[in-house]
Amino acid sequence: MPTKLIILDRDGVINFDQESFIKSPAEWVPIPGSLEAIARLNQADYRVVVATNQSGIARGLYDLTTLNAIHQKMHAAALAVGAEIDAIFFCPHGASDDCDCRKPKSGMLEAIARRYDIKLKGVPSIGDSLRDLQAAFLAGCTPYLVLTGKGKGTLSSGGLPPGTTTYADLAAAVDFILGTEDGAGIE
Repeated sequence: MPTKLIILDRDGVINFDQESFIKSPAEWVPIPGSLEAIARLNQADYRVVVATNQSGIARGLYDLTTLNAIHQKMHAAALAVGAEIDAIFFCPHGASDDCDCRKPKSGMLEAIARRYDIKLKGVPSIGDSLRDLQAAFLAGCTPYLVLTGKGKGTLSSGGLPPGTTTYADLAAAVDFILGTEDGAGIE
């Protein structure tokens, strides 16, 4: 049974993102190496949980049935390379709904903590947008920025939460996280 937890954003971290939203399973395409990185996390006893804003539902661009089909494709693709995503938490609201679950607020991450009965202090949380990093920081997680998806723009805009580290992609961030555990990483 996994003993550690890691939280990943979906679009721009696990799969390619697009400005017009991922609205169908056909549009969900994994970033090379991302699913294999999740498999390596699993092999190192990490429970992998996805936390993703999905305002496309509030905007009427797709419905819950379509979102579930997209997530079924992600689960199947992960399993095909020996990876397992334990759970997917999502916020279906738009920015104007002022809910607690939409990142940059930390409600979704706090729900993850309740589900797994853990404290989030130091839990790695990997995202490509400032709102991902802000939610991680507010929840007590360690924020990691990847330069895929919106990551390059996020880095150039600045204002990253304290303690944020930056990596080329999910595979590189996982290399660092797993390397640190073996004493090979940078403290």
